Amino acid sequence: MSSSGTSLAHVRSCGSVCSPPLSPSLSAMFSMLDSAAEQLMVHKDFQAAFDTCNRGLESLATMEQEDNRCAELKAGFCILGIQALAELNQWHGVFSWVLQHYEHQEKIPAKIMQMCILLYSKVGEPAVLQEASRAWLQCLSNSRAAGFGTVAELYLLHVLVPLGHTEEARELITGEVGSCAFTEDQRQTALDIVDEKEQENQENPPCNPDSELVAQIASTQGSVIHKLEAMLRLLYRRLLAPGSGSFSLRRVFLAGILLYMLLVRMDPALPSSFMWISKLLQLLKQMWSAMFAPYYQTLTQSKRL
Repeated sequence: MSSSGTSLAHVRSCGSVCSPPLSPSLSAMFSMLDSAAEQLMVHKDFQAAFDTCNRGLESLATMEQEDNRCAELKAGFCILGIQALAELNQWHGVFSWVLQHYEHQEKIPAKIMQMCILLYSKVGEPAVLQEASRAWLQCLSNSRAAGFGTVAELYLLHVLVPLGHTEEARELITGEVGSCAFTEDQRQTALDIVDEKEQENQENPPCNPDSELVAQIASTQGSVIHKLEAMLRLLYRRLLAPGSGSFSLRRVFLAGILLYMLLVRMDPALPSSFMWISKLLQLLKQMWSAMFAPYYQTLTQSKRL
């Protein structure tokens, strides 16, 4: 990748019929782009590659935009920066970083939109790109871009269909975006895919992750409650048995129960906590009566005498 970038910079510096010779500032930018590619692909120094891309983009922002090669450089730095952030597992900030340099999401090049859609789909967060992709596709100037059809296809297959937005998917296919992006055969194939996905959702409705999590927590807490209840009852019987221990042992056990209540951090507002709290309160009342009732009775008798 580095060698191909160097040869490309050399050809452009020699000049051609289409492009004028590279200025010293542009030559420096192409060299910086080669360095970022080498750091990313050869040395696997992803942080250094991202820092180089940032410096290149900052330098481009202060330069006069000579021709379309400045736009190519900007896109090249962004593409390498996206790969570096993905390797650093910092994909959360990829699109905001891209938007920082392009300001408006409609101005983002098609190749970068494609990379962002694929990245967020890969990490299971396609909804992050839904609004931005919709706005990009609805921009009339982007309909003439070379990668417009690919962006529309990725948006359909990797955002709308996985999210189950079948109505919006049909509108995309049959609307103005679909007529610009797809052929008639492609539109029919896309509609078939959407229909198949809708039928699959009807037969196997997707589960709510929150409900699954609550059920799992409730099940876990239920098993813990039964085990803890059995343990408390066993210890309670041991404490009530003759010669089982002194009053200090009972106080230590009671203190342990109170510390457990403080450290377990159980939310009393959860319905799954009601059974646990009521059972624990009942056991504590029984233990309190067993431990302190004899002393209250002795104290009461002494007062009567």
